[in-house]
Amino acid sequence: MADPWVREAINEINADFRRSADTHLIRFTLKEFPGIYFYLKDESTHPSGSLKHRLARSLFLYGLSNGWIKRDTPVIESSSGSTAVSEAYFARLLGLPFIAVMPSATARRKTEQIRFYGGECHFTDSSAQIYARSAQLAETMNGHYMDQFTYAERATDWRGNNNIAESIFRQLQDEPFPIPHTLIMSAGTGGTTATLGRYIHYRGFETQLLAVDPENSVFYDYWQQGDKTLTCQTGSRIEGIGRPRVEPSFLPGVIDNMLKVPDAASVAAIYALEKILGRRVGASTGTNFYGMIHVARQMKARGQQGALVSLICDSGERYPDTYYNPHWVGQNIGDISHWQSELNC
Repeated sequence: MADPWVREAINEINADFRRSADTHLIRFTLKEFPGIYFYLKDESTHPSGSLKHRLARSLFLYGLSNGWIKRDTPVIESSSGSTAVSEAYFARLLGLPFIAVMPSATARRKTEQIRFYGGECHFTDSSAQIYARSAQLAETMNGHYMDQFTYAERATDWRGNNNIAESIFRQLQDEPFPIPHTLIMSAGTGGTTATLGRYIHYRGFETQLLAVDPENSVFYDYWQQGDKTLTCQTGSRIEGIGRPRVEPSFLPGVIDNMLKVPDAASVAAIYALEKILGRRVGASTGTNFYGMIHVARQMKARGQQGALVSLICDSGERYPDTYYNPHWVGQNIGDISHWQSELNC
C-alpha cells in the first residue's frame, strides 16, 4: 500500500505542474538565411528558472515512486548549478532537506538561489569529485543521492506526457515547417538529447538531432569512438553542459550528428543572440545557437529551407560575474573577437 506522505508528495508535484504554463517557442529569422526559421524554446521561464525544472520534477517523481524518497529523507545531488536550483525548489515544496554538491567555480547567483530555496551547498575543487562526495553524503546521512547523470534518461517519459519533445512538435503544428529540419541540443546529463532523439524515432519524423558539445567534455569523442572509459581532467567552462566522463544518461545511438563548439564561440554567440532577442541568455544557450548557425549555413549552401529548433536553457541574469563580465571572459575564456566577427556577419 502506498505511503500516505508519498501519495501527498506526488500530488503536490502534480499540482505544481498544473499551475505552470508551457514555455514559449520564440521564432525569429535572419536576413542571411532566407527561408530558414529559427525557434528557441524558452526554458528559462520555469518557476526555478531553467530547463532543469523538467528534469528535477521527473527525478523527484521517479525517486518517490521507487520508494527511495520518503518523509524527511535528505536529498543530495551532484550538479554544476541549474539542476540543484530546481531540485532545491521541489525539496522545499515537499519539506525535505537538500544538499547540492558542486564545483567551487559554480556561478554565485546559482548558489544564492539554492540557498534561497533552503538548500545547502557543498563545494569540491573539481567537477570530477562531485560524484563520490554526493554518494558519501547520502550514505552518511541515510539520504537519497538523486544522481541526475545516471537517471535523467530513464526518469523522463520520452513517448509523450507533455515532455519537452512532444511540446516542441505540438507548438510547431501551425508553423510554415511543422516538422523541423534539425533539433540542436547541448548535453549535460544527456537526458534531454535522449528524450528528443527517442521521441523523433518513436514518431518516425525525418528530423535530425545535432548534439553540440563544449571544450573539456568527452561526449563528442565518445560519440565518435565509442569508448566509455574516456575522461577529461579539466571541467567544462560552459556551465550546465559538457562532462569530464561518459555519463550513463548520454545515449549516442539517438544522435545523428555532433559538433564540437569552442568555448569562445559559445560566449560570442550569447552576445549575438542578445541583439536578436533583446535579453541575455546563459552560455549553454550560446552553444546551442552556434550549432543552429552551423546547420543554417549548411542548409543555405544546399539551397534548403526549413525550421531549426533549440532551447534557451537558462537566463543570462545568472551570470553577471562570469560570461557577461569582460574581465572574467578575458581571463577564463580568452579572446572572443574572431567569433564575434564571424557571428556578426
